[in-house]
Amino acid sequence: MAKTSHDLAIEFAVDITKLCENIHGYGIYTKQLMRSATSVSANIAEAKYAESNYDFVHKLEIAQKEAGEAENWLIVMFKSGVIDETTFKSLRNKCGKIKRMLGSSVTTVKKRIASGQN
Repeated sequence: MAKTSHDLAIEFAVDITKLCENIHGYGIYTKQLMRSATSVSANIAEAKYAESNYDFVHKLEIAQKEAGEAENWLIVMFKSGVIDETTFKSLRNKCGKIKRMLGSSVTTVKKRIASGQN
């Protein structure tokens, strides 16, 4: 069975947590990365209990923004030499896949809203 965006976001959060636990001396980066990466799965989880289609879209868009922030911190950490290229590419690819899945879901629901299928 294919993994959902929530499944991938949880894996991403766990991967980031494990990574950050092993990085010392870069607390400013690791705290921001942990916050944004773990927020992705939390916002997707909240979307499951949205009060409306608009609320659902809003929560998924927040998850997208948090994924974008996490990706930013990964880039900063890679360019600063805090993480290696293999780690960077793996995590950035996973983050990108999550962002694409969320974007697809947002587009689908927005089309449904626009066509009056609330």
